[in-house]
Amino acid sequence: MANEVTSGAVVYCHHGGKLEYLLLESQNKGHFWGFPKGHVEAGENLVETARREIREETNLDLPIDTSFSVKTGYDLPNGNYKEMTLYLAEVTKKHQLQLQTEEIKNAGWFDYQAARERLTYDNLKELLDQVNDHLTK
Repeated sequence: MANEVTSGAVVYCHHGGKLEYLLLESQNKGHFWGFPKGHVEAGENLVETARREIREETNLDLPIDTSFSVKTGYDLPNGNYKEMTLYLAEVTKKHQLQLQTEEIKNAGWFDYQAARERLTYDNLKELLDQVNDHLTK
């Protein structure tokens, strides 16, 4: 069993006086909804990976806020274990997204409740809960 290490970010913006979260729908089998993230490449740290993955998947070049992060881990069907760290990344002005069509089928901005309902996996919903609690304090 090998460990797979991934990193990404919960991308958010303030729009119309409320928080909105960017979710991506994967092209992978199952077309799950989640956050921009991907595997750490050789020579990268978690923050560099998060920034690269956001840029590759959405064409947004955002600074990563490392003052807060959330983590989860889970077993994969192939027997490996995946560790995922998500940071925060704020969009100050909404730009047209250019999706990485090989990996991303769709994207959207959602308020907290709609984002929570759209996310496919319970562990991602729990991470969103932690992020939303942090951002709305």
